[in-house]
This record gives sequence, structure tokens and C-alpha cells, in this order.
Amino acid sequence: MLLVDFADTNEVARWRATDDVVMGGQSSSAMLAGHGVGIFTGHVSLERGGGFASVRRADHAMDLSSCDLIVLHVRGDGRRYKLNLRTSETFDGVVYQAAFATQPGVWSNVELLLKDFEPRFRGRPVEGAFDRARVASLGVLISDQQAGPFRLEVSAIAGRSLRESDLASG
Repeated sequence: MLLVDFADTNEVARWRATDDVVMGGQSSSAMLAGHGVGIFTGHVSLERGGGFASVRRADHAMDLSSCDLIVLHVRGDGRRYKLNLRTSETFDGVVYQAAFATQPGVWSNVELLLKDFEPRFRGRPVEGAFDRARVASLGVLISDQQAGPFRLEVSAIAGRSLRESDLASG
């Protein structure tokens, strides 16, 4: 099930940045349009208690109850990122996160099992059951406590069952 396809020229406009400036930090990010890819880029600053940058696609209700994993087709910069899923439409609610590493300049399919997504509230672990049938939004986050520029290219994000094969199949 294709969830996000950056080949759609309107896709980048659906993403909004939420960076550590909401708590006094100085990091910045954006989702930019590339040639058939979304480019999550910016700068992480550890100044003033900061250290994270993120983008979110809010208006994207999804029923992932038939899915066992999320597959992202990405080209990274060697840094670690997280995929965020939210089951509430509130701005500041529980987020379910799974981390993934990237290799500099290498396209890869990253597979994240839904059972491994961890509930967090403002970066701290919390208890909570993940309702796959009620995913309200998804997003990408960098919070690896390493200051500096970052760049993650994303061509597509899909939901899959364990019986399905690769991102290109659907």
C-alpha cells in the first residue's frame, strides 16, 4: 500500500516542519522538492537545549491494520533518523517511533516492523497501544544529538504485509 509518493509533484507541499524552536532551540528543517524525491534537509543545533528537527505530513489518515511493516526508499547521509506515526490529530500527542540508519549516498529500502514502533511523548517513553487502524499522520525526525547539516532523500513510503516483497511491487 503506497502511503507517500514523491513522484507526485504536489506531495512536498503537504509536509510541515516542527523543529526544536518550539522549545527554544535553534535547529531548522524543511521538506524540499527534488526530481521525484522529497528532500528532508536542514541543520541540527545543540544550542539552547535543542537537538531535533522534523517534518510531518498531517492530513494523511491511514488504516495500516493489514500491514506488518513500513518500507521507506531513501538515500541518506550516514546519520540516523526516525519515522514517526501518530494516532491522534493533536499537535502534541503520543508519537510511535522507529529508528533507522542510512549510508552516505546509497539508495536503500528501509523496513520497519510496526510491532517495533515505540510510544513516546516529548521524547520520553510512555505506555500506549498502537492502533494501526487509526494512523492520523506520519513524519521524519532527526534527533541524534550531532550538530550540523543533514539531508535525507525519500522517494516513497509504503505499508506492507510480511507476505509482500519490495517497495517497487505496489
